[in-house]
Amino acid sequence: LTLIAGIDEQQRVLEAALRGETYTVRVTRKVTNAEGERVEQAAEKRARAWYFEQDNGWYVQCRYGARVLHLNGKSNAVWVATLQEVADVLAAFKAAAESGELDKAVAMAMARAK
Repeated sequence: LTLIAGIDEQQRVLEAALRGETYTVRVTRKVTNAEGERVEQAAEKRARAWYFEQDNGWYVQCRYGARVLHLNGKSNAVWVATLQEVADVLAAFKAAAESGELDKAVAMAMARAK
């Protein structure tokens, strides 16, 4: 997934959470059937949210794959008071990703991976 595609998915995760539902994505997995053959099987997987509730509010992180991006060099989350405000933060992340402002943070996250 690209960063923008990940943010789009998180917007769908948030919309489902606001409706009281769980957002899932369809994935294919390799499993061994009764005959011992490896076959592909479709399954539903819950998409993990980039936000969590703490300190009487919500923290929103921006992720690239499994890596949390450091937004201003040291902070890795944005705090908002309500779950509805998470949508504004995700929109800001998307705008920053489209304009290239998060390229340095992605590069730093990938450098830490190595």
